Amino acid sequence: MTFTLRPDVSTARTENGTVLLDETTGRYWQLNTTAAFILNALVDGATAQEAAHRLRERHPALPAEQAADDVASVIRALSTARLVAAVA
Repeated sequence: MTFTLRPDVSTARTENGTVLLDETTGRYWQLNTTAAFILNALVDGATAQEAAHRLRERHPALPAEQAADDVASVIRALSTARLVAAVA
């Protein structure tokens, strides 16, 4: 499964990650650099497993289980906030 940002979500990259604006609610969300990296991988078409693999390529000392947990946490948070939608 891959993900896309909802149409009413705007993004702005910062030196510390990415800021998301839910234009429907007016709420802002700050993603750190790791969460922003994961989000970018997901909206570029990577599955959760592929995003975890990319994260480990970026941080070779990161255990595979931790990378998978980090990706799952970002997906869960973004989905709960209704910032992303799953693409079948």
